[in-house]
Amino acid sequence: MDIANIGHSASSDVGVVAAGSAESVAAGIGILSTGGNAADAAVATLFVLMVTDHGACSIGGEVPLLIYDAKTGQVNALSGQGRAPLCPDAIAWYMKNGIPGDGGIRMAAVPSVVDLCITTLIRYGTRTLADVTRDAIALLDAGSEEWHPKLARTLRRMVEEESITEGSREEKLQASCDRFYGRHAERNDIADELESDYIAKGGFLRRADLANHQTTIEEPVTIDYRGCTICKCDTWTQGPVLLQTLRLLEGFDLRAMGRGSADCVHVITEALKLAMADRDEHYADPEFADVPLAALLSDEYTALRRELIDMEVASHTARPGDPIAMTAIKRETSFESGIGGTTTCVVSDRWGNVVSATPSANVPVAPRDGGDAGVTFNNRLRSLNTTPGHPNCIEPGKRPRITLTPTLVLKDNAPIIAISVAGGDLQDQTTLNLLLDVIEFGLTPEDAMAQPRFATQHHQDSFDPNPDRNATFQGAGSLTVNAEIAEPVREELARRGHRIKIADGAIAAPVMLTIDPDTKTFLTAGDPKAGRHAAGLTEND
Repeated sequence: MDIANIGHSASSDVGVVAAGSAESVAAGIGILSTGGNAADAAVATLFVLMVTDHGACSIGGEVPLLIYDAKTGQVNALSGQGRAPLCPDAIAWYMKNGIPGDGGIRMAAVPSVVDLCITTLIRYGTRTLADVTRDAIALLDAGSEEWHPKLARTLRRMVEEESITEGSREEKLQASCDRFYGRHAERNDIADELESDYIAKGGFLRRADLANHQTTIEEPVTIDYRGCTICKCDTWTQGPVLLQTLRLLEGFDLRAMGRGSADCVHVITEALKLAMADRDEHYADPEFADVPLAALLSDEYTALRRELIDMEVASHTARPGDPIAMTAIKRETSFESGIGGTTTCVVSDRWGNVVSATPSANVPVAPRDGGDAGVTFNNRLRSLNTTPGHPNCIEPGKRPRITLTPTLVLKDNAPIIAISVAGGDLQDQTTLNLLLDVIEFGLTPEDAMAQPRFATQHHQDSFDPNPDRNATFQGAGSLTVNAEIAEPVREELARRGHRIKIADGAIAAPVMLTIDPDTKTFLTAGDPKAGRHAAGLTEND
C-alpha cells in the first residue's frame, strides 16, 4: 500500500493495522495482503517501527505483546522485556551508585525485540524472517543515520542464517535468533559485536545475558467488566492498574453521570489514583516478588478501596492499601507540589487473530551509533529502583516493572477491542479513557480518538530509580485535561480540589481497533494529533 493512501482511521472486513508511522502500517498491510496473518503483519510492522520511530523504540529495546490466537481461542501475553545483568558485581554497583539516567549504557536491559518477534513468528506466524524484514531493510538501505547500514547488515546476517539452516521454518527462524543472541553452535558474530559495544561503552551486559534471554509466554491477567473480559500483561508491567481501576469503577454508574461530566472525570481520576498507589507499592516482576495480585483484584479489597473515593473532594495524598491484611490504607503520604519514548501497534486479520503490542526503548540522543551491529540500546533499567526491600528493587536477571501495557478485550470469548498507547505513565490512563468511550458510551475508535481526554500525575515517576520513592512522586492532586473539556466542568473539578492544567495537544499517543461480533467488521483509528496512522485491507488488495 502506498503510504500516501494511509490515513488515521479505516474500516475493513478483511484486516486492519494501526501503528505509529505510515510506513509501518504499510508494511503490516502488505503482509496481510499476501496472505500473512496478524502475527506476521505485527512483526513486519514492529521491524519497520524500529527504523521510522527510532528513538521511541529500537531493536535494542523492548515490546510486550498480547495475542488472540483464533485456532485455540486463547489470549497469551509475550514478555518482550529484557532483564537486568546477571552478574552480582553489576547489581552491587547499581546498589552502591544508583541506576544512571544520563544516557549511558549502564541503564540498558538486555535487548528483547528480536527474540520477541521471532518467538511470535515461530509460535503464531506463517512467514519467514526474510518476508517480515524486507520493508525494514529497504528503509535502512535508504537511510542516512550512522546505525542504518550497520543494522541492515545485522538483519541480513539473520536472514542469511535462516536461508542456510536446514530444517523446518521454525528451526530456521530459531537459528537466526540464536545468531543474534550468541546461542548458535557456530556463528555468534552479532552477539560478539553487541558484547564489544557494551564493553567499549562501559556497560555490564555480556554474552551470557544475551544467551540467557528468552521471551516467556504467559497467561494474561484478566477481569470481567460490564460483560467484557479485559486482558493485560502481569505485574512486570503496569497493566493491572487498568484492571484495578475498572474494578473500582464497577460501583459507579458512569453512563448516568455522562461522558465528560465533572462527576465522571472526578470518579475516574480518583479511582486511578488509588490503583496507581497500589502499583507503586506492590507491582514488580512476579518471578522475583510475591505480588498479591489476586488480593488486589478481589471483591473484598476493591470494596474497601472504593469507600475511599470522596465524590466532593480530590485526594492530594498517596494511599496504597494492604491487600494481605485487607485494610484500605497501608499508609498515607502527603506531598506538596513527560511522555516517554514509545510507539504503538494493533493488528487484526480475516481469520480472527488479533495482536496488540507496545514497542519502546527511549533511545538516548547520544550515542546512537549502535556499535558494529547497529543495535542502539534502551534505558529500561531506570524502571527498577535501588530501594532495599522494595519489590521492584534491582536484582540479577530481573525484569523492570515497565509502563508498556497493551490491551485486548474479549466478549463471549471472542476479541472485540485492541488498544496500544505510547506515553509512559499515561498509557493505562489513556487506555481507560478509550475503553470507557467504547464500552460505556458506545463510541467508535475514530470518534473516541476525537474526544477530549484527561490524566493525572498523582503517582510516582516510573522512570526515576531514586531509592527515596516518595521523592519521585510527581503531582499531588494534578489533573491534566484537554482544552475541549467545557470550562464549567473544569471549574467544578477545581472546586473539588483538582489542580487543573490544560493540554492543547494530544494526551499520550493511542491506536485502537474494534471488531463487531455480529458483522465481523473491523474499525481502527490512531490519534492524528499524536502522529498515529491506520489502514484497512480490501478484498482487492
